Amino acid sequence: MVLVYAESPKGQFKKAAFEAVTYGKKIGDAMGKPCVALVIGNAENAGQLGVYGASQVVQANGAFENFDSQIFSEVIASVAKQMGAEVVVVNHSSSGKSLLGRIAVKLEAGSVSGVNTMPTLDGGFKVKKNVFSGKAIAQYEIKTPVKVLSLMGNSFPPVASGADVAVQALDITAPAARITVKAVETVDGTVPLPEAELVVSAGRGMKGPENWGIIEDLANVVGATTACSRPVADTGWRPHHEHVGQTGVAIRPNLYFAIGISGAIQHLAGVNSSKVIVVINKDPEAPFFKAADYGVCADLFDVVPRLTEAFKKFKAEN
Repeated sequence: MVLVYAESPKGQFKKAAFEAVTYGKKIGDAMGKPCVALVIGNAENAGQLGVYGASQVVQANGAFENFDSQIFSEVIASVAKQMGAEVVVVNHSSSGKSLLGRIAVKLEAGSVSGVNTMPTLDGGFKVKKNVFSGKAIAQYEIKTPVKVLSLMGNSFPPVASGADVAVQALDITAPAARITVKAVETVDGTVPLPEAELVVSAGRGMKGPENWGIIEDLANVVGATTACSRPVADTGWRPHHEHVGQTGVAIRPNLYFAIGISGAIQHLAGVNSSKVIVVINKDPEAPFFKAADYGVCADLFDVVPRLTEAFKKFKAEN
């Protein structure tokens, strides 16, 4: 059986949960095993996970208001043991990263983080992932009876292949918390960068935070999430949660606009898995042009407003 932990922050499922269930369903089909989705705490309409391939949804009820990797990993491992899971899947999110190793230790399982391909089962359980900031692909073989994987965001789009299923409640006695959560601050109203399919990002070429309106206008028109380079976040022009790159958030959008960003190797390491990269920069020697699928060598203050208007016109006519 394949067990998928479906994250439900604030009782809501996001695209990442549906991606993980879709991935778990594909692994289950290849193994000839069912896919079971696990929900921890309250979640609205948990049965909808069946639409994305879960043949069963189990919900651990209890005091799970705030995420605690020590408690959640204990719950996931306990359910995996009870149900005889052979593969456990979590998202490669901030939560999933803190869960992966703990779950693997509790299950005495081999684990691979940040996978982006389906495992192959011929001659062993093997799975691939990007390494060296996306410059190479490594193949791992997991030889333990139980395998634990974290799925990189935007690797497998959610696929509706079933229907809502009944939710089975599980009464789990969670261990006592060893930490106290004083407050949780999250950003609402936008698609999180790891889940975003469209991203509009800008750098020091913007000259100052007062000019960011043209970036937000473009993002609003195309329905994108905004991002920035590290120097922009470090100087306080933009919040740190928008910083993408090797030392920030690694992303895999379908379309990435890099505006006024030179393209240092540290930035490229976090965005080079984007499917299409569009660079706008007036410096013809900017390193980013070497990684771009499309490049515009011109003044961004001239190009971006015109691009926004072009998108507005296109949307109005289609």
